[in-house]
Amino acid sequence: MLYRSEVSTALAGKKVLVWLRRDLRLDDHAALAFALGAASAVFVAFVFDRDILDRLLARGLKRDRRVEFIHHAVCEIDAALAAAGSRLLVREGNAPVEIARLATRLGVDMVLAHRDYEPLAIARDQQTAQLLREENIGFLALKDQVIFEGDELRTESGNFYSVFTPYRRAWLAALSAADYAERKTDAKGERRFARPKADLLQPIPSLSELGFESTNLKALGLPLGQGGAARLLAEFETRIDHYRERRDYPAVKGPSYLSVHLRFGTLSVRAMVRAALRHIADLDADGDSGARTWLSELIWRDFYAQILYHRPDVTTQSFRPAYDDIAWREGAEAARHFDLWATGATGYPIVDAAMRQINSSGYMHNRLRMITASFLVKDLGIDWRRGEAYFADQLNDYDLASNNGGWQWSASTGCDAQPFFRIFNPVTQSEKFDPHGKFIRLYVPELAGLDARQIHAPWRLAKAELEGRGVVLGTTYPMPIVDHETARKETLARYQKVRKDKSPPQGAPD
Repeated sequence: MLYRSEVSTALAGKKVLVWLRRDLRLDDHAALAFALGAASAVFVAFVFDRDILDRLLARGLKRDRRVEFIHHAVCEIDAALAAAGSRLLVREGNAPVEIARLATRLGVDMVLAHRDYEPLAIARDQQTAQLLREENIGFLALKDQVIFEGDELRTESGNFYSVFTPYRRAWLAALSAADYAERKTDAKGERRFARPKADLLQPIPSLSELGFESTNLKALGLPLGQGGAARLLAEFETRIDHYRERRDYPAVKGPSYLSVHLRFGTLSVRAMVRAALRHIADLDADGDSGARTWLSELIWRDFYAQILYHRPDVTTQSFRPAYDDIAWREGAEAARHFDLWATGATGYPIVDAAMRQINSSGYMHNRLRMITASFLVKDLGIDWRRGEAYFADQLNDYDLASNNGGWQWSASTGCDAQPFFRIFNPVTQSEKFDPHGKFIRLYVPELAGLDARQIHAPWRLAKAELEGRGVVLGTTYPMPIVDHETARKETLARYQKVRKDKSPPQGAPD
């Protein structure tokens, strides 16, 4: 790891190209801060990576909200750079090739970017560095998207952390003001952004030129870009003190809704940590608060990022290898059940409402992510990897490390995961976290005529009573595709087969 003084020395007087990836902003940006503070000229580039875009199109994701979100952020950055006397250099193609070609034509001494910890991104950066070396151009990657990265926090024995609570303690103990200080990129307007020559400028391709179509992103009302992220954060700070008691209820305005901005870097993680700390009087004090709980969620993100860094095999395998021997359900019936889960037609209202939410908006409340994941894995007996892949296609805020960590947590196959015998009961979860059925009515309007007592498990009502309220099970709304108690017993047996201890602990279902 390079110290800040070493980075500044390496950049002093150099022409630098800053390559934006999952850091789509100009403020509080580590690479830009270093470049603008030391380099003689700074260019900024973004590549619409065809390797990524073509994978999305191959999966039928022509109307992908994430591509539209990125496109908006890129246009916003270009406008801001134009106002500063520069322009964003936008390319489309194979990212390493395009960056090496652009850096050569610009005649820069170094390309600067932020480290990414996903296996494909690491391979991409290794290829980029090699292509640049062939042109005698340096490549330097800095930390920006996390507070502490893979090798910075270690256990006393020198290993990486695989249990969250001690990791959280180590994270908090190591935290200093320098870790979350703003990386200032505008010293009172004295930016050293260079203006590219006209022959290097290319128009930003439209969504259709990239092969994509417009989505309902704007209709959803999601604030976009760096400006939208700042507004969201300011609004969240007015209710952050209530985060802890409100965050689990999907019908309540409890979450920050900042996850997509964190994912694509339209807001820095440091800005979020600073916001949390503004509402925590004493970081070392006992007790809890909304801000402290939210900070823990940010720490979970760092935790999963360092797990992925040290164990890239978790992208295809269980963190706990023994669980790769689980006999997941397969065949036509399992495939049909997966499709019913994915489309929100399981007969369990809270599950169906959550899946319809993600399908229509690209967003799913965190409590619902746990409920739907548990249902797929432990009620339907379907491999967690299938659910993880579905969420990867649907979530606006999809992040490989966090998505994988969350699914393996729910499936009990991951690090510091819930015990295999902890199986969410979708009815009791619904009654607890959507007690009035408000969220269910929003996404399952065919059940809107049922009251708060009935809506969580409509099959328990008499046929005549249901029909009197406009519900015909099997017609207007499906019967449950599995019996939870039966599925629970099958799950305990399925997991027990891969454990040495043949007597499963009898934990109470949640």
